[in-house]
Amino acid sequence: MSLENLGLPDIYQARERIRGTAIHTQLVPSPSLSELAGADIRLKLEMQQPIGAFKIRGAANKLASMSEAERARGVVTVSTGNHGRAVAYAAKMHGVRAVICMSTLVPENKKQAIARLGAEIKIHGKTQDEAEILANELVRDEGLIMVHPFDDPFVMCGQGTIGLELIEDMPEIEQVVVPLSGAGLLGGISMALKAIKPSIRTIGVSMERGAVMIESLEAGKPIEVEELPTLADSLGGGIGLDNEYTFKAVQKYVDETYRVSEEEIEAGLRHLYFEERVVAEGGSSVGIAAVLAKKLDLKNKATAFIISGNNIDMQKHASI
Repeated sequence: MSLENLGLPDIYQARERIRGTAIHTQLVPSPSLSELAGADIRLKLEMQQPIGAFKIRGAANKLASMSEAERARGVVTVSTGNHGRAVAYAAKMHGVRAVICMSTLVPENKKQAIARLGAEIKIHGKTQDEAEILANELVRDEGLIMVHPFDDPFVMCGQGTIGLELIEDMPEIEQVVVPLSGAGLLGGISMALKAIKPSIRTIGVSMERGAVMIESLEAGKPIEVEELPTLADSLGGGIGLDNEYTFKAVQKYVDETYRVSEEEIEAGLRHLYFEERVVAEGGSSVGIAAVLAKKLDLKNKATAFIISGNNIDMQKHASI
């Protein structure tokens, strides 16, 4: 299956597969940002998902699309936390063995949440790319099925169901701002929205410390960048030099990308908490950070921000 063969029917099919596992999350007004922009600004609250993040959509679609024989082999993935939790949750629903490979950079609270769902946790290396080496070895040696965190058509279409909900709940939407890492989320949402309403602008925001997709776009091909500690830990990791889907999807569908600093991410996180009463992790706050830093102008456009998850260590959140 190639990117050219993927489209709106695949995303509608994904919505049927994940019904009952992932929920249709709320799209709520943002009074503070609406006043700032002079436009209708809303927040898509993906932390309402049963694992506290959007990742359940893609993982659920992938596992639901597998045959019984494939599920019997078990699944493996590499994760910075939220995807691993999503795979563990979906695997538990299907009674499937799940192995989650993570690096030492993954916060302890995310590891514990995955363990509570009954998945096997394997810590390997200092980066997601190094943890992926172990995951690939398990595919080779134990026959496990890889559930890639983003570069998979079923995962990307699962995340794309957010786009269907946006257009249904906000038909007048003119642009959407999405956290950007491997681009399963941004690629899926953009593919859905552009198919329904091509005029919608799709915008990706990443952190300065390891903006691998943005740097790959600038290079014209997938590249490697150093993975560094960041408050936006859920956006960490590489995109793979052999990336098949998401790099091309961003090239094809996405209009703008921005980078924000650690201090700007903190400001976004604080704004969501104090002004919107929303607890969000750092990776969820990058879009708000870009607006507050005056890097992204809302231009009087009806805009939705994807608040992708809230799986942050609450002591760290309190300290920020």
